[in-house]
Amino acid sequence: MSVTIHNCQMECGGVFLGACALTLSGNDPSHPTSARKSVCAVQPAPITLKYLIPRSMDSVSEYKFQALDMETQNMLKEALNDPKTVDLEKLSNTIVNQSLKDITFCKDAGRICYALVQAETQKAATSVFRRNLLTRLQQEFTAREETRNRSLQEWVCLVTFICNMFDYIKVNSAPIVALVDPVYDCLFRLAEPDSLMNEEEVDCLVLQLHRVGEQLEQKNSRRMDQLFYLVRDGFLLQEGISSMTRLLLLEILEFRASGWTLTDTAQQYYYSEVAD
Repeated sequence: MSVTIHNCQMECGGVFLGACALTLSGNDPSHPTSARKSVCAVQPAPITLKYLIPRSMDSVSEYKFQALDMETQNMLKEALNDPKTVDLEKLSNTIVNQSLKDITFCKDAGRICYALVQAETQKAATSVFRRNLLTRLQQEFTAREETRNRSLQEWVCLVTFICNMFDYIKVNSAPIVALVDPVYDCLFRLAEPDSLMNEEEVDCLVLQLHRVGEQLEQKNSRRMDQLFYLVRDGFLLQEGISSMTRLLLLEILEFRASGWTLTDTAQQYYYSEVAD
């Protein structure tokens, strides 16, 4: 089935983690939800984290984690300087807990975790933080449906956190293979008919596909095709979804069909439609 959009022709559908050496990579995706005031939108909102974690740990100097309490801020600073002096299991749990309740924090959690993993590896030659972090991630992923039923915001934060880790933390400069299916599973859940009735979940789906969609497709194109069958059917067939949801689904269909990019004209159109 094909859909014509802006004179463009689209063909629609076309062990959690192990101990490993990690490197950093990341993207700053843009998409039409950036103009919206929603839990998943990328927008110039008030920043609760005033810090910079560079891609090289050589230039790390000062961090100000204002989203965290003072005790945790001090623990983070100490862990970066001397991981042996800090309860790294407690720190990993604190980061996950904060990520599940703070959408702004969880968007940057991958960079924070990368910095801590690097510091522990280089200064302590251990992997306590990483091991406990991944164990907790496994637990949260396993209980994802319970999380969604309990709190939609926490569920959206969980998906964002997992995708953020997939985006930033690499093995030999490549995405972590063991994270591919969990990320897909989360995105498939966001594309189910009941999720498409909720704009927060649709926002999250579109944002994460902008962030990691191309990487995921390179790892498993068959599952990406299946995911976009759901997205296409939601756009074309599902009744009761909002006009904003339909616009976002249309945008992500075009985004993938255009090779995970949008022309300037298309981007301007979607931004103007969302702003209106």
